[in-house]
Amino acid sequence: MMQLRQFNDEVLYAVDPVVRVGRTDISELIQRVEHVARKRARICAHRDVADKLHEMLIVHTRDTYVRPHKHLGKSESFHLIEGAADVVVFDDQGNIADVITMGDYSSGKTFYYRMADPLYHTLLIRSEVIVFHEVTNGPFDRSDTLFAPWAPEDGAPSRKQFMERLAIDVASFRSRKS
Repeated sequence: MMQLRQFNDEVLYAVDPVVRVGRTDISELIQRVEHVARKRARICAHRDVADKLHEMLIVHTRDTYVRPHKHLGKSESFHLIEGAADVVVFDDQGNIADVITMGDYSSGKTFYYRMADPLYHTLLIRSEVIVFHEVTNGPFDRSDTLFAPWAPEDGAPSRKQFMERLAIDVASFRSRKS
């Protein structure tokens, strides 16, 4: 069993010199999100926020709100392991610029993306749970993440309505593109 150091309810750091993550570890992470207010949890394969490379295995539920944000001076790669989600990319005014329909490898959908430019984005989770591997460059500095001023803050009551409206807007965006 992998050794983990708990940073908070959502974040665990692997401490072994060789990090190995298996189905049991992910199952435990999925169980953890049921008891966490923001419905998300992660295992960090890097050891510290100061590391130059950050690799994380992350679980979100359908009820997880990811406030639209962009990363200044960083790239991000995202590999969907389990579940289904839309990655919604916005322009700076909050208009949908792109929708990446994602599923695991066996789904035949896109299962990986890399975002090199600072673009606002969020997740619209389409399955009960998603499991993904995310990689970005460190060190972690909260000021490198710019949250969209046109989106509700994390924990705001209006976030549910925002996500319901976003689902409608994504469907409309798709119909215009087809």
